[in-house]
Formats: sequence, C-alpha cells, structure tokens
Amino acid sequence: MENKHENHENKGLTYKEAGVDVEAGYEAVRLMKEHTKRTMIPGVLGELGSFGGFFEIAKGAYENPVLISGTDGVGTKLQIAFMTGKHDTIGIDCVAMCVNDVACHGAKPLFFLDYIGTGRLEPKVAADIVKGVCDGCVEAGCALIGGETAEMPGFYKEGEYDLAGFSVGIVDKDKVINGSKVKEGDVLIGIASSGIHSNGYSLVRKLFFGINDYTVDTWFDELGCTLGEALLKPTRIYVKTVQALIQQFDIKGIAHITGGGFIENIPRTIPEGLRAAVHMGSWEILPVFRLMQRLGGIAEREMLNTFNMGVGLVLVVDSRDARAVVDQLTAMGEKASVIGQVEKGEGGITFCER
Repeated sequence: MENKHENHENKGLTYKEAGVDVEAGYEAVRLMKEHTKRTMIPGVLGELGSFGGFFEIAKGAYENPVLISGTDGVGTKLQIAFMTGKHDTIGIDCVAMCVNDVACHGAKPLFFLDYIGTGRLEPKVAADIVKGVCDGCVEAGCALIGGETAEMPGFYKEGEYDLAGFSVGIVDKDKVINGSKVKEGDVLIGIASSGIHSNGYSLVRKLFFGINDYTVDTWFDELGCTLGEALLKPTRIYVKTVQALIQQFDIKGIAHITGGGFIENIPRTIPEGLRAAVHMGSWEILPVFRLMQRLGGIAEREMLNTFNMGVGLVLVVDSRDARAVVDQLTAMGEKASVIGQVEKGEGGITFCER
C-alpha cells in the first residue's frame, strides 16, 4: 500500500510548496530599501535588514527625556485598497494613526516600524505599501528603521493583507502635554481633516457597498471624484504642525479624532470636573460626511460618535491665545477654527448650536 507520507518525504517537500516563497520575500525587501532610504534621519544606526532597529539619542538634546509610543493599524479601510488595486497610499494612514497619537503629548516621533501580514507575498504590492509608509514617515520627520513581512498561506484571502505600525517619540518630561493644565474657559480649536481618515470604515463599507450598490468607480458630483478616490484619501499627519505650535504657544491639550469620533476623544484631554462644549456649525463638515448621513439616514450624534466630521485634531488653549493660534495655523496652510470651550460640569462633552 502506498505511503503518502513517505512519498512527500522522498520528493523533498519545500517551504514554497507549503505556500511560502522566501525568494519573493528577499525581492520585497530589496524593493522596500529603495523607499526606506528617504526616511533616514540623524540618529539612525545601521540599515533595514538587521534583527533590530537602532536609534541613538544625541547627548544633551533633552534634559529629562521621556519616550512616548503609539501603535495602530489601518482597519477595514484596507478593503478599499483591495477593491481599487491601489496600495501606495494606505501606508500613510498607518503612519498617521500612530504618529498623530504620539504628537498629542508634545512628542517628536523618532522612528517607526511596520507589520504586513499576507497569504501570498507579492513583492510589488508590498513595496507599494512600504512606499506609502515611507511617504508618511517623511511627512512626520521620523525614520522607518524596521518591520516585518509575514507570509501566512491559508490565513488571509487571496490578494488581501493586514497592516499595522508602531511609533516611538521623545519629549522632555516637563513639556509633556497631558491635559492637566486645562481649566474652565479654555478654548477648543479644530484643525481640518482630509476626509474620513482611517476610522468608521465598517459603517462606510456597509453603507456604500452593502445597503447601496455603489462601486469604487461611482462618481459623485458633490465629492468631485470617484467614491474610491474619496474613501482612499490618506489621513492627515499633524506632527510638524504641532511641533511648530508648541514652540510658540502653551498648548494644554490635544485630541486626535479617531475611532469614537468627537464623543470619545475630546474628553480624553479634559480633566475631571470639566467638560467640552462643542458649537455645531463652527467648522466645515466635509461633503463625504453629509453624503453618508443622507444616504444612511444616520443620526447626528451617531455621526459624531463615529467619524471626525471634518476635524482631525482638536487643541485646547487659553482663551487669550486662541486668535493667535488660529492665525498661525492659517499661515501654515491649515484650516482651523474655534469650535467650542471648556466649562464646568461632568459628562465629557455637550453639543450646542453656534
């Protein structure tokens, strides 16, 4: 009787036959290195390909340095990349989700690492993903010093992958922004988002591709582009904006408006005994949010609890600085406006008409 186990052994079963192509991995790393070179900044030691990433902190650069880390993924926005076949911007989202969080505490991101998991490694696709990661790192002023590309056959659907990242930043301990100085009467300043950013895409996909039968190629006049283009717009990276502002102003708190929208994120930077009062109508709600609200009949509070609604970052500043901060943001090319204030009370956040 034929012994199938022995036959496999005699044929010399290979890793490639099991679904993992190490040569494709080598090719992917070679293509990635063409992009990672752009992210190298002072402090990077060695190059991509070692077992670990090395970063040296210059002596005397910080009196009492604190490292602040952030990690996140892109979530189901990746499905839009799969649907469009466009993979060279999704990495920007990955970087943005991490470095914006780090920047909320006044830290300057130093370096970034990424993780790509896939069923079958396509070197060109992997390189496109890393190109986006590198674009994001350059925009944030940090280095991509390492990462992992894992080929796991049978674990992911054909043509799909997952993407996650990890960032480390640095700030002097006495300059950490944590909301502890926020007081009654302080002002909330909203900085515009580029679009949906990287949150709420399970609802986005259900609305456009489940309940409605649109495709990524559907054109919407109110968006001025196809649905795929609108949904793939990369997340804004606010690092350099924040770093410039904290050199000139006392920024007491910063909230990155991600999953949970306004309702979860703004209260994170407000101490107990105080709450945020947000003035509806004080900023521009982007067309993509109005489109979704109309098509899905989504309640305003549900929108505010899910999406950024056109505000990607919220600053808390003294009322005396508010006008100057908005003017400075405008001078830097940002769209910014006063969207509310801090008041006494519990309950996190309230919304009122302007």
